[in-house]
Amino acid sequence: MRQDRGFTLIEVLVALLIMATMAVMSWRGIDAIMRTREVSQASLERSARLQTVLAQWEQDLHAVQDSGRVPPLAFDGSTLRITRTHAQGLQVVAWSLRNGQLYRWAGAPAATQSALNESYQRSLQAWAQDAGQLRALEGLAGWQLYYYRVNAWTNAQSSGDVQAPGPAASGASGSQPLPSGVRVILQFAPGSGFGGPLTRQVLLEPGT
Repeated sequence: MRQDRGFTLIEVLVALLIMATMAVMSWRGIDAIMRTREVSQASLERSARLQTVLAQWEQDLHAVQDSGRVPPLAFDGSTLRITRTHAQGLQVVAWSLRNGQLYRWAGAPAATQSALNESYQRSLQAWAQDAGQLRALEGLAGWQLYYYRVNAWTNAQSSGDVQAPGPAASGASGSQPLPSGVRVILQFAPGSGFGGPLTRQVLLEPGT
């Protein structure tokens, strides 16, 4: 009579080794897919964040308004202050680059000259603990700002291209006439997840 034969110990061990190898290979494949997905998701979130910040930047500049009391645009190398229109009056907004991070500070809307002056003076002070401050973007190495005047782009801190303000352009604050456009160049730090420098130009609305 035929006798049934089972698996030997060596055969069982070989089968287990093959199954373990296949499981490890499958896990590595799944882990690589998950890592790739996480990297792609992080890149999408960074891009979406950057686009949101740039959209707010453009919105602030499009709404710039010369009050005749405080400068509509003022850049000191690290902070750009914008006086812009608001549904409740005028609002002072400050964009500042500090320690590789871009912050946006927004003062309370001002309906009177004294309130506007107070808000502007507040924007000149340190606002590390100010509730109006928002950390907008990280991973920056630096930025440059340029104004478009007299058919040319010039450094925002340069005054050589500034025309003498006419009667309609000069106000009680003695502010310079507004440029026709503003250009910002952002440099990103290594490891920030962004590529090379990013340039964005904004044309100011006629009549501002």
